[in-house]
Amino acid sequence: MNFDLIVLGSGPGGYVAAIRASQLGLKTAIIERESLGGICLNWGCIPTKALLKSANVFEYIQHAADYGITVEKADKDFGAVVKRSRDVANGMSNGVQFLMKKNKIEVIMGEGTLLAGKKVKVKAADGKLSEYSAKNIIIATGARSRELPNLPQDGKKIIGYRQAMWLPEQPKKMVVVGSGAIGVEFAYFYNAMGTEVTIVEYLPSIVPVEDEDVSKQLERSFKKTGIKIMTSSEVTKVETAGKGCVVHVKTKKGEEKIECDIVLSAVGVQANIENIGLEQVGIKTEKGKINVDSFYKTSVDGYYAIGDCVPGQALAHVASAEGIICVEKIAGHHPEPLNYNNIPGCTYCSPEIASVGMTEKAAKEAGYDIKVGKFPFSASGKASAAGHKDGFVKVIFDAKYGEFLGCHMIGANVTEMIAEAVVARKLETTGMELVKAVHPHPTMSEAIMEASADAYGEVIHL
Repeated sequence: MNFDLIVLGSGPGGYVAAIRASQLGLKTAIIERESLGGICLNWGCIPTKALLKSANVFEYIQHAADYGITVEKADKDFGAVVKRSRDVANGMSNGVQFLMKKNKIEVIMGEGTLLAGKKVKVKAADGKLSEYSAKNIIIATGARSRELPNLPQDGKKIIGYRQAMWLPEQPKKMVVVGSGAIGVEFAYFYNAMGTEVTIVEYLPSIVPVEDEDVSKQLERSFKKTGIKIMTSSEVTKVETAGKGCVVHVKTKKGEEKIECDIVLSAVGVQANIENIGLEQVGIKTEKGKINVDSFYKTSVDGYYAIGDCVPGQALAHVASAEGIICVEKIAGHHPEPLNYNNIPGCTYCSPEIASVGMTEKAAKEAGYDIKVGKFPFSASGKASAAGHKDGFVKVIFDAKYGEFLGCHMIGANVTEMIAEAVVARKLETTGMELVKAVHPHPTMSEAIMEASADAYGEVIHL
């Protein structure tokens, strides 16, 4: 069968690209080896948020007395929590199936391998081989949990994020290696469920890509809930011969041993670019990623790549944006290249983290003369009423022109608030324009206006 476009992989990059291609009149097929929706819908973004919601509810119940409500003998059913998460993921995957039918996209299930001449060979589950050709091919094969040589995953005692989502029983003690978004989200979830959690981070602070103030606040919040945090520390080996695990951690003070049931390796992701035919086609790679131009064209005409298998932030919304830009370029439109400096990052632990643009440190290092404003949620009426006073909004502006350089938030529901900063930066909104934009009261989002006012010495509620 001949197509205008074949997409290899159906994650949030692949399936979005396929839908946009269909909207633009391209005869489109998508190849998937496992489940429509890819890692994000089935093993990442969506089911983890379902787990985290269960943790939120359980925490609310445990602190019901703080809200004047009495709840007796409340407990969690770990198996039911996991089942709910899987049900949510399955529902979303079914939704992608509906979207494929609606947009008349041919779904081909099987293992895809790229061939020269803009062709793809597909091996079905029963071993049957088929070959398809297209005018253009988009590679959207995503990524998987990265393994360290000294931390090989066995899927039972040393696990990645995928196994962490459906453990048969809740561990009593867990060590989480790595404190990026995946690490701190699972650390929060398991701690809230009652597991004793230790985070081991190689760098000097947790969530190291975030603004330093955010990192410090999350560490304080986590320690209050009983999570043990070891920064500037390295796991050198894990003994798994006994019933549980013995984790050897190298710290500034010397080696420490931690006994636990499960070790979660959350040290990032690795692109799925092996055994998909890149070498046979002649597509160039570098540092484990596929080389592409600003419209995602690879080194070989007719082959494109998007998402976690190319350089850039490994985020679902980035993959989707790249897919749309790539397809519009293929269709002869004139899309703007993606501005990777205006990509929001969200972490869904509690308190949540959301950020976009430069950190204070990065802005200073770039040579900007800056104005910094900060508004704590402890001064927010809505946050006090909701019982979520941890955290703040921090904004960074160029002192000369008022350019909105960065926004960093930590607190309840801040992942729903960050889009205001993204749109403001896209529209080149200045700091004073944010100050003068009337925000509704009482809301958490007022903190953006208040933080902006603080930067200019006009804050009211501090």
